[in-house]
Amino acid sequence: MRITRTVTGRSRRAAVLATTGLTVSALLLTGCSSDSDPSGSTGPDANGNVTLTVADFGQFGYKEAGLFAKYHELHPNITVKENVTADEQVYYPKFLQQLNTGSGLADIQGIEVGRVKELVDTKADAFADLAGVIDADQWVGWKALQATTNDGKVIGAGTDIGPMSLCYRRDLFEQAGLPADREEVAAKVAGGWDDYLELGEEYRKKAPKGTFYMDSASAMYNSVVSSNEEQYYAKDGKAIYKDSAGVKAGWNLAAEAAEKDLTAGLAQFQDPWKAALRKGTVATVACPAWMAAQIATYAGDEFKGKWDIARTPGETAANWGGSFLAVPAKGKNVEEAQKLVKWLTAPEQQAAVFKAVGVFPSNKGAYELPEVKSAELAYFNDAPIGEIYAEEAQVIPAAVLGPKDGIIKDSISTQINNMEQRGTKPDDAWKAATEAIDKVIG
Repeated sequence: MRITRTVTGRSRRAAVLATTGLTVSALLLTGCSSDSDPSGSTGPDANGNVTLTVADFGQFGYKEAGLFAKYHELHPNITVKENVTADEQVYYPKFLQQLNTGSGLADIQGIEVGRVKELVDTKADAFADLAGVIDADQWVGWKALQATTNDGKVIGAGTDIGPMSLCYRRDLFEQAGLPADREEVAAKVAGGWDDYLELGEEYRKKAPKGTFYMDSASAMYNSVVSSNEEQYYAKDGKAIYKDSAGVKAGWNLAAEAAEKDLTAGLAQFQDPWKAALRKGTVATVACPAWMAAQIATYAGDEFKGKWDIARTPGETAANWGGSFLAVPAKGKNVEEAQKLVKWLTAPEQQAAVFKAVGVFPSNKGAYELPEVKSAELAYFNDAPIGEIYAEEAQVIPAAVLGPKDGIIKDSISTQINNMEQRGTKPDDAWKAATEAIDKVIG
């Protein structure tokens, strides 16, 4: 299958709440309000009709894939209303407040992967158990574990994930005298992110005027960290970010990129980053599956076919991003909501969302469907994204998540940005990052 759309995918804050910024344009929908429930959810009326509400953020892709309308066709008594918040940082505090009060919750709520551990540890009782509703074995193993409590309760069904790749500009590579074929590019960075920086130094020698090798050192940093099982927390729950091998490796690589002027120092999804893509001044972007949609959206038609996708640097797979659908235990329509969650996260529906907006399925069954298995992305020179991301997804290590992953990543990414933009020395930037983190997590 060849994906020829101009995609408008959603910004996934993922395990890296810091760098994504979530400024993606999303269709702001509001559910029908009711006197009894501000979410718009209604229980069965005299005729058995039910309105289910789904609250999420960014772009989950269900409306774009026509899934809510299709579910209504299959179940004429069920109407689904979606309430979308563009920015997850706005969505999550409100969601926590609603969980605490038990009021205003939708029948189904989206959860970002950077938040799920906190909810698993502190709010599991607030959610209906999906363990008897979905078959967790259908998902890539590490995805199911992220939303599972120690006693086996499953608070969320996996939606998308963000297996990594490298997006690059073929034409800029050619102008800089570098190989442009995706297999050749993958071979150049096969040794890992050190190889990626070495390729950047080659690029800089003959770089087209006004261009930078990479958009953001913090994005590269997050890609490096995301390939490790232990990132910011150990399995025993202890915060280890100061001693984590993955954090150290990512930080040192980011500092090197800044020092060697290989990065444009752009905070992803902010206006300067969008402008750089539109002007064509960025040669590479660390690219989780959902990032391709962002690049296509902001780079625009002028650069269609000039971008390509190669496999991620190194031999260790990595994941950046992903979300879940959860059913609040105090919802008005728990049983019907569980049925909808099961249907929305089944292979066929995840494949439909992938086709519509480009976010990659977490349900393994979708990988064998033609919409995924044979998918090529026309904007990226017909890159075989179904093949690339499916292979990556199934060998990603099961990352240890922590309750304050997002805060830690935010603080570190801010200081990487300071190294890039302000020339802050690495030791000073690290001190500032750790002090900010310690104030929050103790």
